[in-house]
Amino acid sequence: MNDLQPIPKPASFAATNAVFIGRSILHSLRNIESLLMAIMLPIMLMLLFTYVFGGAIDPSGDYVNYVVPGIILLCAGFGSSSTAVDVATDMTNGIIDRFRTMPIRSISVITGHVAASLIRNSLATCMVIGVALLVGFRPSANMLEWLGALGVIVLFILTFTWLFAAIGIVTGSPSAASGYGFALLFLPYLSSAFVPTSTMPAWLQGFANHQPITPVIETIRGLLTGTPVMDNGWWAIGWCAALLVIAIGWCSLAFRRIGGKR
Repeated sequence: MNDLQPIPKPASFAATNAVFIGRSILHSLRNIESLLMAIMLPIMLMLLFTYVFGGAIDPSGDYVNYVVPGIILLCAGFGSSSTAVDVATDMTNGIIDRFRTMPIRSISVITGHVAASLIRNSLATCMVIGVALLVGFRPSANMLEWLGALGVIVLFILTFTWLFAAIGIVTGSPSAASGYGFALLFLPYLSSAFVPTSTMPAWLQGFANHQPITPVIETIRGLLTGTPVMDNGWWAIGWCAALLVIAIGWCSLAFRRIGGKR
């Protein structure tokens, strides 16, 4: 009599990812504090810049229309940064080793975190836009321009979520992932998010004009408020596409390398 147990068939790619996406969404719903912070911090910054600094920066009262695109990206970046902590937690608590013993693609746990972050941060961004409309944001965009702006925002969220996921894999702990990830959140402050780059010192203008955040912000600002987009749209898509490819490749290689050491 044959006592050999049948080898279980690997779960399908779609089923595996659906399970891990559901898992990450449940974790997000349980971590209400993180979700609220991802929404409240950009809203508080928007109120601060609009009502405290806005009058000094733009006495005409139109500063809210300038600053909202930057606040939207700040919201997206801050919300995406929690992915680094979530991934680092999974990488260090032993659950990944358990997933590797199952007939599944264990890297799907990373794609689950990314997809859940994309959903969570898209909803948070919509809420921030809603508050912006309440405080005086008056976009002039038509339906097509709104769709274009939202597409750029989603692409930005996806790109930076994969970057934060890679940081979560390669760092040794959730606290380290939080620290390294937080460094990326300074990029919006060194861009045209809050003031035109032409008002910055000459030595800083070069960096501000040629980093990824500025063309993304100028594209969103142009689509929503009618300012000239020029070639910023192509630069925004190009930066995001290049960083997305690098981030996904980095995640895949780092995940395999770390798995090979265990």
